[in-house]
Amino acid sequence: MEGDRKVELSEALALGPGWRHACHALLYAPDPRKLFGRIPMRFAVLMQMRFDGRLGFPGGFVDAQDSCLEDGLNRELREELGDAVSAFRVERSDYQSSRIAARPRVVAHFYAKRLTLEQLQAVEARAPLAKDHGLEVLGLVRVPLYIMRDGEGGLPAFLENSFIGAAREQLLEALRDLKLLDPGTVAKLKIPDSK
Repeated sequence: MEGDRKVELSEALALGPGWRHACHALLYAPDPRKLFGRIPMRFAVLMQMRFDGRLGFPGGFVDAQDSCLEDGLNRELREELGDAVSAFRVERSDYQSSRIAARPRVVAHFYAKRLTLEQLQAVEARAPLAKDHGLEVLGLVRVPLYIMRDGEGGLPAFLENSFIGAAREQLLEALRDLKLLDPGTVAKLKIPDSK
């Protein structure tokens, strides 16, 4: 987003009526499996392919009828991911960060929700039945949280994709802050410490 900067939630909520609020969520779950029997998966992290060909997180704009940010986010999750999201609710305690952009006067709020692997797999399985599947959402994708032996495959290759707005930065910050990556991967990717 043009002129993008991080702000505290209280500052974002105090902005005037000319601002629109959008909420997005990273959904993740512990995954004990190993790829090829040797590469630890650690966690399953979901993103989605958007209608514009960019990667992003499920969510969207909060509407006037939504009583709070989280109500708007949970409504958007149902629309984009289907009824499997009824098994959980994203709450204020899942909040991670807010960013504002002077143009087009949008505040983007970011959340991260830990699920069980079974809940996450149910979301993946039932997402094709969601209202917005094939329209706003072209499909779900898991983020590879490992680096292949060649040093390029896995997460480094994934990060070369096109992301919407601050989604790439939000992903990297969440992977670091939630400790979803092993320390060696964080060092190899040169993800800066949180400020």
